Order: sequence, then structure tokens, then C-alpha cells
Amino acid sequence: MGEGDVGEPHPVMSSAGTTMTLYEAIATRRDVRNEFRGDVIEEEVLLRLLRAAHAAPSVGHTRPWDFVVVRAPATLTRFAAHVAGCREDFARSLPPDRAETFGPIVIDGIEQSGTGIVVTYDPSRGGSHVLGRRTIDETGRLSVALAIENLWLAATAEGIGVGWVSFYHKAFLRELLSIPDDIEPIAWLCVGPVTQFRGVPDLEHFGWRAGRPLEAAVHRETYRTPSEAASGEQ
Repeated sequence: MGEGDVGEPHPVMSSAGTTMTLYEAIATRRDVRNEFRGDVIEEEVLLRLLRAAHAAPSVGHTRPWDFVVVRAPATLTRFAAHVAGCREDFARSLPPDRAETFGPIVIDGIEQSGTGIVVTYDPSRGGSHVLGRRTIDETGRLSVALAIENLWLAATAEGIGVGWVSFYHKAFLRELLSIPDDIEPIAWLCVGPVTQFRGVPDLEHFGWRAGRPLEAAVHRETYRTPSEAASGEQ
């Protein structure tokens, strides 16, 4: 499949349809922007996704995440306006050729999805002696990322789209949702039924960046590039 070719879209199954295998969900998962149908995810399905997220592994079994479900139209509109402003700031920072490539790329589906799930991280969860976090503090945030991935794959298997919004300032989001200063917002996820899942990610489709092949990422025994390994360099 060449760069920029969306290929065949993945069909969307209803939550009552045949369940995907894990590997099918991994292959089908996309960061959804344009494909939200406009109807709100059913509460029963939403709770299934949150249960899947909450079942993720976590350092010290702390489950340091919380989920803020946002559906109030005024809140969605206000956050969407903030994100649009951040998008414009980024576009102005780009050289002309990259700005042209970036132009048609949609970065969010905040209002179109109808539901936002804000995933947060509480570094105090588990007290001052979290088993497994003493030498690598980032394992707390990585645990939250695992919960997000669980939710994302479960959503894909349900035919539900997820889009991760990263164009925002944390201080704005804290104020918008009354998030305490000691709690860190990690992600705003747009969640809702979709018309389809694209055959390739949007950023590849629009020519922003091609996918990196697996063979370029796999190292054996030491961190050497594939070319170094092939030439026998030490």
C-alpha cells in the first residue's frame, strides 16, 4: 500500500455484532478525527469501555487513573475553540511546505463525537511507597497509558472510534474541568460511533509522515541500528 493510499476502509461493526480478535482490533485501530457519525455512544457501551480501561495493569496495583466523562455541549464547544486556537498557533510555526501539508489535517472530533473522556494521573495514589516506582517514576504515567490502550482496543472491537486530542494547554483543561493541581491530565479522548475506520492513519494518508517499518525498530542483544548489525560494527 503506497503512502497516501487509504486502501479499503475497515467496516464498522455494531456492539451487538461479531467480536473482533485482539489482533484484528490492533490492526483496525485508528486515531479517529473525521469519521464520527454524530450520535452519542450508548451508556452501556461506555461503561464496558471504562471497565476495560480500569482492568489495565498498573505499577504497584495502584490504578492511578481517573476518568472524567464530558458531554455538556457548552464544555465541548469551549474546549474545541481552545484546541482550534492551539492548532492555529502550531500552523503559524511551520515552514510553508509543512504548513501546506498540515492544512487539510483535522486534529480533533471534540464536538462531532459528543463524548470526551479525560484520563488523569494521580501520583499520590498508593502512598509514598509504590511497589515498582521507586527507581522509575514514569511507570505511573505509563500505567495510565496502558489503561488508555485498553479502552482504545475495546472501543475498536465495539465499532467505536477514539481520537486522542493533544493540542491544548494543561492549565486550560484544569480550569475547564476543575482538575486539582496535584492531578495531571494525560489525555482528552473523543469517543463515539463512527462510519468507518480508515485503511491507514490520517497522518500517512495526508502525507505528513509515513509509517516506520517493524524491521527498523527491532534490535537484537544491544541497541545497534540494523545497518550496524548487518556490517558487524561494535
